[in-house]
Amino acid sequence: MTHPTTRRTLLRGSAATAALATAGLAARPAAAHADAPRKPGAGGPRIGILLYDGYSLLDPTGPAEVLSRLPGASVTMVAERRGPVRTDTGDVAVVADRSLAEAGRLDVLLVPGAGNRGVIAAMENQTLLKWIRATDRHTRFTTSVCTGSLVLAAAGLLDGRRATTYWASAEYLEKTYDVTYVPERFVESGKFITSAGVSAGLDMALHLAARLTDDDTARAIQLAVEYDPRPPFDSGDWRRASAELKARALKLLEDSQV
Repeated sequence: MTHPTTRRTLLRGSAATAALATAGLAARPAAAHADAPRKPGAGGPRIGILLYDGYSLLDPTGPAEVLSRLPGASVTMVAERRGPVRTDTGDVAVVADRSLAEAGRLDVLLVPGAGNRGVIAAMENQTLLKWIRATDRHTRFTTSVCTGSLVLAAAGLLDGRRATTYWASAEYLEKTYDVTYVPERFVESGKFITSAGVSAGLDMALHLAARLTDDDTARAIQLAVEYDPRPPFDSGDWRRASAELKARALKLLEDSQV
């Protein structure tokens, strides 16, 4: 038995569609190639986020959430080879849609951080460092999250610059490379924008969004993703943390990594 379409059912459908649209969930026609990376719009920035074994999950995915909302932007995960790349805990993998050879020219490069095993391997991976240097020659901005700044420094891109990194790696960054550590959420030095640990990548990405477009667009994206952090504990600043708390935080990271 068929049910007649009434004004009430149409209104219910319209209301449901409006509610879904508000949440970004309205139904859309199926794309011809749903599994293909989204192509940039006219004049939109091409943004490549590097993945390598052992990266920290929020480092690439947090900024990707922000930057993928830029009008016309194309955000692509890139790795040495296409396919899933696992995080430092080994529990989660993110798919790289393009290999280094397929990435092409990028307007923005983002290098995430990792646990000790992952970041040391990346810093010693000459194929990766060579690609980062070659890609940087054409970028408008080259960026990093957390210990990703160590990878940029290993590639020789931060010489003589100010930068930030994960708090526990700050001394290593300054002693090993010609870099001045600045204890801020993010630091812009020329075309290089580095951020502090993990969650600071969201702050950096919003700043980058403003640099790529304008402040109003970045503000709108911040509201769109409802980024208004009010953590239940006032313990996120290493400068005010006790030695005991810092030791426990580092132990939790160490124990969770593979």
